[in-house]
Amino acid sequence: MGRFSQALNDDLGQGQISVPAPLIVPQLIVAADSEAPQPVIETPENLEPRGAGNAWLDTKIKLHTRLIDEIDLAQLDGLESEELREQVHSIVTLMAQEERLKMNTADLRRLGNGVYDEMVGLGPLEVLLQDETVSDILINGHERVFVERRGELELSAVRFANEPHLLRIINRIVAGVGRRVDESQPLCDCRLLDGSRVNVAIAPIAVDGPLVSIRKFSKSPLTLDKLVEYNAIPDIVAQFLWAACKAKVTILISGGTGSGKTTLLNALSQSISEKERLITIEDAAELQLQQPHVARMETRPPNIEGKGEIKQRGLVKNALRMRPDRVILGEVRGEEAFDMLQAMNTGHEGSMATLHANTPRDALTRLEQMVAMGDMKITPEAVAGQIASAVGLIVQATRLSDGQRKITSVAEVTGMEGSVIQMQELFNFTRTGTGPKHEVIGEFRATGIRPKCLEEITTRAIPLPDNLFEPKVLQPGRTSDLSLKERIG
Repeated sequence: MGRFSQALNDDLGQGQISVPAPLIVPQLIVAADSEAPQPVIETPENLEPRGAGNAWLDTKIKLHTRLIDEIDLAQLDGLESEELREQVHSIVTLMAQEERLKMNTADLRRLGNGVYDEMVGLGPLEVLLQDETVSDILINGHERVFVERRGELELSAVRFANEPHLLRIINRIVAGVGRRVDESQPLCDCRLLDGSRVNVAIAPIAVDGPLVSIRKFSKSPLTLDKLVEYNAIPDIVAQFLWAACKAKVTILISGGTGSGKTTLLNALSQSISEKERLITIEDAAELQLQQPHVARMETRPPNIEGKGEIKQRGLVKNALRMRPDRVILGEVRGEEAFDMLQAMNTGHEGSMATLHANTPRDALTRLEQMVAMGDMKITPEAVAGQIASAVGLIVQATRLSDGQRKITSVAEVTGMEGSVIQMQELFNFTRTGTGPKHEVIGEFRATGIRPKCLEEITTRAIPLPDNLFEPKVLQPGRTSDLSLKERIG
């Protein structure tokens, strides 16, 4: 620890040290009946209920409060995170000695870790952010934190001390990616540093306290092979989608909230050649593409004066000047739909996007409506023609009633008949019953229709099995020990 630690120790009793705006992520739960946010440090293995009143709890509150008052982590900015953690541990140990507290080494280590994480991170949320089984964190005010595990919602033991404590954590999250949230701008879409999606609503929009929704993303992105193993998609369908994406067929991924659209887009992107230049456009950057040549762009909200906003439409237009091979939109929501169709029809085949819709047909209807939002002077028939020529496949992702996420339909856009866009379904999932634990039982089927894009796949010498499109029930699980990349390339 050396000279710097000694100087820090000398300053402890002089009140020269204060707390900076935190940056990273922590591991706490808070005490209940206190007027100020007084976090009580906990570990996932030892999570105490709200309002636990005992000597150990009181000791942790007292030490943490004193440390917040006296320590300035800004003096430690030049240190690596582990060195910084050790410095905080040494300070906590000194305080414990001054208070003549009876703590063993393990208790001191746990206390030091918790204090460090609270001061530089996201407070009580860390225990949930580090839990691999949690996929969603839903905060309804400072007293109620729900989580989703394996498709089911449950109330968590995690709490915040009070509303100001929760607002402090919210401000850390949005400030980390250059966003802001206040009474004049109470809604915010943003992300954590690991890419997890965050939506925030505060007063006056949120009536009963701040609302926060966090959609966590796996540290290692799921592949199509993994989705096949999890029975989210049959192996035959995965082979076809891999080949279609590789052959630069334009793909739209449709689905509801939490249905796995972004996960599927990430998985499909792994079939794209490393020689291609990809431009991604998102409201909050969350795509995890694995190619080396990816240029990422993110929208910008207006500043406090209501100026400086950059929408997706502007980014799509700019992307076309950046020499992309493919343009990938995280989600199509409005007037940028027209510019996206223009890109798909002007030499950027193989582009991909997601949008909210319940069926492939609904997805086409929503696209037409979004183009109309742009006040373009173009007839509905011309819009339908643009869509029919631009879009190749629509993949429907669905979150079932039991929490399972599956690909329930793959449809091909085949052209126009009069003013109506024509489609044909290639694969679908049909529900056949309900299991003893209320799980959805169903089967994947191939309709027997051979897609028009098969000619493009064959022309590019991309191998596919001969019997891929025979009408039949598709068996779950992988049909080969080889990965899709090894089988198809």
